[in-house]
Amino acid sequence: MPTLDAFLADAFSLTSLTEAFIKVPHQPGRLGSLGLFRERGITTTNVMVEEKEGQLSLITTSPRGGVPETIGKAKRTARSFIVPHLERIGHINADEIQNVRAFGSETEAETIQSIVNSLLTDLRAMHEVTLEYHRMGALQGVILDADASTTIYNLFTEFGVAQNTGAIAFNTATTDIRNSIVAILRLIEAEMGGTMVSGYRGFCGATFFDALVGHATVKEAYKYQQGLMLGADLRSAGFTYGGVIWEEYRGSVAKPDGSGNASFINASQGFIVPMCNPSIFVTHFAPADFIETVNTVGLPGYAKQVIDPEFQRWVKVLTQQNCLNLCLRPRAVYRATMS
Repeated sequence: MPTLDAFLADAFSLTSLTEAFIKVPHQPGRLGSLGLFRERGITTTNVMVEEKEGQLSLITTSPRGGVPETIGKAKRTARSFIVPHLERIGHINADEIQNVRAFGSETEAETIQSIVNSLLTDLRAMHEVTLEYHRMGALQGVILDADASTTIYNLFTEFGVAQNTGAIAFNTATTDIRNSIVAILRLIEAEMGGTMVSGYRGFCGATFFDALVGHATVKEAYKYQQGLMLGADLRSAGFTYGGVIWEEYRGSVAKPDGSGNASFINASQGFIVPMCNPSIFVTHFAPADFIETVNTVGLPGYAKQVIDPEFQRWVKVLTQQNCLNLCLRPRAVYRATMS
């Protein structure tokens, strides 16, 4: 039968717990499944973002052998971001192991590992939804804490720019929605400069998406395409219009104080995002605050145990993620509202 020595077994070592935590199947939201954010492990707990104001200009003709125009040095600006620290603790009590045997097995190791994996699955799900919440915040330019009101980073303030935003007149039947979208894409292209954009995605709140799909000009555009607008649920599948793949983004999670849910996106807004390589969105993973992980390359998550120091009746499994999600060009994401 399993004994309390199990808490000291390899299943509870930093390496084993961390490996098991990372191996738990990802449960990401839409941004995670799209791979919109490129991921990097770093060895520090802060990130320096350097901005170089590169400028393209025409070259004036000059006589051969003459004195050409000189080019000034590009202005560089460096900004430092501290990586947010996200941590959770779960408990495993001795009674959960006592008198329990894994189905079809006489060994306690399998039983212990299944209990550990079950706990790590629950903890991993919490980290995944938090990571998605922070990524959606970075996409919108303001990263909020779990209470949905405390600002971790306002990227517009950090980069000293204003948000690119405007309203689309859905309430007017004669509005040419396509022209409105094309005008938005031109603004995004201006912000992207020489970076090649491969496409655009529009992440919409429910009210915004319904207004887009239900507008007369959009319906007319799809009138002869096998009844697409009439017969299909386009919310998650999405559809292409005006050069943008539009989809309804659904995301809501309970606040830690039980005061309600934190919504990932405003129902009456849509965000148009340029798709490019390398992506303008990045996730940095910093190392954990353990002695063993000092100055090592950060992993997507860590797990470690603490045993009841007096009677060895329980073990606490601590999981943590140290992740910073950024949009390196906040003005390149356009916030569309309704009018």
